[in-house]
Amino acid sequence: MHPRIATVDILILAVYLLAVLGIGIWAGRGRRDLIGYVLAGKDMPWWALLGSIVATETSTATFLSVPGISFQSGGDLRFLQLALGFIIGRCLVAVWLLPSYFRGEILSAYELLEIRFGVAAKRTASLLFLVARNLGDGLRLFLAALALEAAFGISLSLSVIVIGGVTIAYTLMGGMRSVVWNDCLQLVVYVAGGLAALAIILDRLPGGGGQLWEFAVANEKLRWFSGTWDLADPYTIWAGLIGGACLSLGTHGTDQMMVQRYLASRSRRDATKALVLSGLVVFVQFTLFLVIGIALACFFHQFPPNVPIEGGDKAFAMFIVGQMPSGLVGLTLAAVFAAVMSTLASSLNSSAAVAINDFGPPRNAAAPADRRVRWCQAATVVFGIIQMAVALAARHYSQSVVNDALAIAGFVGGILLGIFFVGLFAPRVGQAGVLLGMLGGALAVVSVKLGTNLAWPWFTVVGFAVTYALGWFSGVVGLGALDDDKRMR
Repeated sequence: MHPRIATVDILILAVYLLAVLGIGIWAGRGRRDLIGYVLAGKDMPWWALLGSIVATETSTATFLSVPGISFQSGGDLRFLQLALGFIIGRCLVAVWLLPSYFRGEILSAYELLEIRFGVAAKRTASLLFLVARNLGDGLRLFLAALALEAAFGISLSLSVIVIGGVTIAYTLMGGMRSVVWNDCLQLVVYVAGGLAALAIILDRLPGGGGQLWEFAVANEKLRWFSGTWDLADPYTIWAGLIGGACLSLGTHGTDQMMVQRYLASRSRRDATKALVLSGLVVFVQFTLFLVIGIALACFFHQFPPNVPIEGGDKAFAMFIVGQMPSGLVGLTLAAVFAAVMSTLASSLNSSAAVAINDFGPPRNAAAPADRRVRWCQAATVVFGIIQMAVALAARHYSQSVVNDALAIAGFVGGILLGIFFVGLFAPRVGQAGVLLGMLGGALAVVSVKLGTNLAWPWFTVVGFAVTYALGWFSGVVGLGALDDDKRMR
């Protein structure tokens, strides 16, 4: 165990872990059927869903890796250009896609594709979601395990098992209701941890906030805008507004992990409110963590560490275990856990819902409600094990977790977005055409990833454009000819 970890820190962390398990038990009371387990009975207040949306997309990739972006040499605030695109994308989701989810009774976003195209389209989209979701969240689990390893000196493997095991446990017990209420707790915990760390840095700097400002100006850390048309640079206004909006359209419009939250709301109006306002909260949150990264750069410039920091992702974790006072170390480590567990729990619950709903027997088949819930719980355990395996493998290939995780989301998000837009705006396209579009979109994204230096925010744009164009063209040449009433209105 790190010599600066005190008993009080361990107690704080233990109380936090017991609290999330307690919420899981409390939330699981009275759960009887799949709607109650997967959609929390469609009775969640909008403000809780807003907190859940923000916490879900805020993993350790935000808490530890986003500060690393502004911490590193040449780092600044240009990441905020993506956050602007995220706000635009959410507004477009509310206008174009959200209405379709509130017509009829669905549990999975991809059921719309079955209604519009057929079972093959639904299952192909579901498989894409499952692969991307569990790869990306395995990377996020890896980053949290690094912090636990640094703090307590336990192996990375045991760190992964501890975090993954607790998350699986409370997700199993309470389903979506447990996930949402724990997300709200975790949002408060990790924001408090971030603010506490920033306050400690300012207190330790001899010149306080003035020194931080002078350092940021002298090292050009406050630059947030780049109008350069460089497709290899992920932090330009064009990549941010176009790529960020397209990525948000995909992640918040077609990703089951987010769609499941909308479906758990009391009304479409509540879902819209939670979705749009979450974009503003995320922008403020990104600003906080980027400022923390600049503060860390200033601090370690003033007080160089004995061991050089290798990679920006490790800077915040090193400060937490090496500089935070007793008590606040435990709070901030709890914040690290909160950030990853909110995402992992949502991922496990949504993956299980998709697996059972889209690949299992139809809901009208003769299967008791409690049996379907048990299937979901079993699938939750399976996906938890998969994510832990990904986390253990990640140490061999991941350089920047936030970039890798967002690149995976961008790879699949554009393809899924293209499919949904074909359903909305190309009513003459059939299932063969949309499957062709998905194949073409996947090949296009793989090609630009392996054969070009195109920045990852553009992956979503490429996948979307190729998928939609091929799907639309297939309708023109006759691969599909559906009536207008099959459109996803």
